[in-house]
Amino acid sequence: MSAEGNSAASGDSSFVEKVDDPKRRRMLVLSAAGVGGLGTAALAAPMVFSMSPSARAKAAGAPVEADISKLTPGQLLTVEWRGKPVWVVKRTEETLGRLEANTSVLSDPDSAVEMQPEYAQNSGRSIKPEVLVVIGICTHLGCSPSYRPELAAADLGEDWGGGFFCPCHGSKFDMSGRVFAGVPAPYNLEIPPYRYATDDLIVVGEDSGVAA
Repeated sequence: MSAEGNSAASGDSSFVEKVDDPKRRRMLVLSAAGVGGLGTAALAAPMVFSMSPSARAKAAGAPVEADISKLTPGQLLTVEWRGKPVWVVKRTEETLGRLEANTSVLSDPDSAVEMQPEYAQNSGRSIKPEVLVVIGICTHLGCSPSYRPELAAADLGEDWGGGFFCPCHGSKFDMSGRVFAGVPAPYNLEIPPYRYATDDLIVVGEDSGVAA
């Protein structure tokens, strides 16, 4: 290879200046600029990626939103937070009335065990009485209970006032997620931290700070 070729290969900028042909000189300049642009893009891409939301961040506990604007009385909405199902249930007036009626069948009716934030330590275990936000995982062995809002279900007994039933080992919870006495599950269903961004938008994973 000639001395001229060696200078070009080594990236000597003086070589471009020595090229007499204007067209060839322009081509070399554009090629060098293109390589530099690719290097800049290669550096910028990881930065842009690192600034975007990721599934890893959500799994680590990033807040999630639940739009309840279309939730009708008796209906259940499921969102995922920290890899867990979070149920949002809009309770009826009749359901709220039953929460106080038959607490003798419950193991922890006053939510004495800390399975909920302080602002959810009430009979409804919620900020707003009509909306329950609860993690849908049984406190026995981690199964996911079924939503059973019907009254006096044949397989659950005439005194069944609606709630959640775990088919794995038979644990029962009322419409506040409070566990029945005498079942395998030792605790009430867990209430996650949450707040209302608006009347129709709940943010799960952020504390409200609202006292019950």
